[in-house]
Amino acid sequence: MPDACTFPLSEFYAHAKLPLPRIELIAGDAVPAPYQALLVHPHDMTPTLEAFYQSDIHLEIVSQQRRGDFYFREVVLRLNRDEQPVEFGANKLYVGRFPEEVQELILAEEIPLGRILADCGVKHRTEIRGFLRVESDALISEKFELTAPAVLYGRKALISDLQGRPLSEVVEILPP
Repeated sequence: MPDACTFPLSEFYAHAKLPLPRIELIAGDAVPAPYQALLVHPHDMTPTLEAFYQSDIHLEIVSQQRRGDFYFREVVLRLNRDEQPVEFGANKLYVGRFPEEVQELILAEEIPLGRILADCGVKHRTEIRGFLRVESDALISEKFELTAPAVLYGRKALISDLQGRPLSEVVEILPP
């Protein structure tokens, strides 16, 4: 699997000295339902998941680090109504490219990026770089509260401003 499709998730696994789970790059039309509707689109995941689950979502930070203007975070998105995990992801944010108000919200580590972008009216584009078939490992299984390994689906996306400058690189994996 090319690192470009797993970055920044690969960074967190390397830092934790863990092997990446088995990840396969697949075509969008190979993503099965209901993942197809949740992943195969150019929209932000947070509003998509909030509409699907009919609940607001908040962040659980698994790990994070600052490197200059870059902020890396590994997260679980959880439903506000019952704490159900609905996404495991890794994000590299180009923090300095966001307005100050948005930077503060990002670094507060409570609200998912997609909700912040929508609420603050940040104009952007989401470009899907690939769809992923993932075999859950111990870390992902723990975060999704799985009792057995499972085949999961996700995507790699690049969020850019309207001038084409990257704002965020993200790998997003959904639970079964």
